[in-house]
Amino acid sequence: MTGPATPQMPGDTFRLGMRRLAGAVCLVTASENGQDAGLVATAVSSVSAEPPTLLVCVNRSASAWPVIERSGVFCVSVLGHAALPLVGQFSAPDRRDERFSTGSWQRLGGGTPAPEGALAVFDCAVAQIVPWHSHSIILGAVRGVTLTESADAPLLYMDRGFHRLAALPA
Repeated sequence: MTGPATPQMPGDTFRLGMRRLAGAVCLVTASENGQDAGLVATAVSSVSAEPPTLLVCVNRSASAWPVIERSGVFCVSVLGHAALPLVGQFSAPDRRDERFSTGSWQRLGGGTPAPEGALAVFDCAVAQIVPWHSHSIILGAVRGVTLTESADAPLLYMDRGFHRLAALPA
């Protein structure tokens, strides 16, 4: 099904608008033959509860992309504000060797690493991959969820900066 043609919009205008959309900060990780890989993502969303499915958008130039694609399994960890140093490690390409060297990690059923203390961890199998220009839209069949009873505030990303979610006064 196609709709009416839309005029081309400058990419910078789109990016400026998207910077106003706050997003939860997640760590997407995978492992293949003992090689761990990961990236920070805010393009993560619930697709359905029956069956439990997540959507993750990954730039195919990311070093973790081929590991996710080949292994067929990945994990999405929702991060709290205390994980900000971990985000720094996973966001900087020159710190790629440090990514899994600090903090406490657990291995999920498919061998995927997940940081301990994440607010929620979704263990996923790749159900479908949809290529879209520079990115791949990955539909992940959720195989398990681990919740942490944490008082840590969720970490958000908006307008090129990280923020802590705070409750409004009653």
